[in-house]
Amino acid sequence: MNAAQVGPDTVTVERKGHVLLMGLNRPAKRNAFTRDMLSELAAAYGLLEADDDLWCGVLFAHGDHFTGGLDMVDVGSELASGHFPLPDGGRDPWRLDGPWTKPVVAAAQGWVMTLGIELLLAADIRVASRDARFAQYEIRRGIYPFGGATFRFPRQASWGNAMRWVLTGEEFDAAEAYRIGLVQEVTADGATAVARATEIAALIAEKSAPLGVRTVLKSAHLAHEHGDRAAIERLRPDIARLLTTTDGAEGVQSFVERRDAVFTGR
Repeated sequence: MNAAQVGPDTVTVERKGHVLLMGLNRPAKRNAFTRDMLSELAAAYGLLEADDDLWCGVLFAHGDHFTGGLDMVDVGSELASGHFPLPDGGRDPWRLDGPWTKPVVAAAQGWVMTLGIELLLAADIRVASRDARFAQYEIRRGIYPFGGATFRFPRQASWGNAMRWVLTGEEFDAAEAYRIGLVQEVTADGATAVARATEIAALIAEKSAPLGVRTVLKSAHLAHEHGDRAAIERLRPDIARLLTTTDGAEGVQSFVERRDAVFTGR
């Protein structure tokens, strides 16, 4: 699979070791998503998934706000048609075209509107600044969330918590986002949120076996999509397979030698 070409404008992409930093970069418009921005995020996600040297991603935003949602003037025609074309090698920007094998840690600050919540729900771990303000207000615009919130939000925050905000379109704060499990940590400000998300991603990339991480995600997604029994049937075969890998041998050896393992992804 060829890596997607990533645009330099509305989504920045930076490698930091085995971590890919993906930054929403339209701060003058509160990072509202245009067609180009959706395409560039899709390309960034495609790169993360396709490159075996990338083991974890960080999604963050430049400026004071994570995102104001979709720029309806720009994306209206695609929204009406129900079709969002992806660039060659790109992956769905809502991460709805699984399977996904690389974890993503997201950091949010300021406005986290509509699509912003769905981008967080699509990530695996989320950090928000204390000033973050959330709203899933599609219902107040005559439509509904179509990027995964209707099933991810209830699954991750419980039915009542999700419906409280999805059906009313009201705004809620970082403390409420933390209470319901939408975010896992709250920091003092946006810069600290990005730093913390990057720290968590680096911890995953530096300390966790990448083949093991992929197997964790595969098992969790398998249980969600096909039930616990399907995942249970893979537990022992998967552990047996991992123990035959170079990283599996390194993990055992590091335990014997009482040191940190050095993984290579093989």
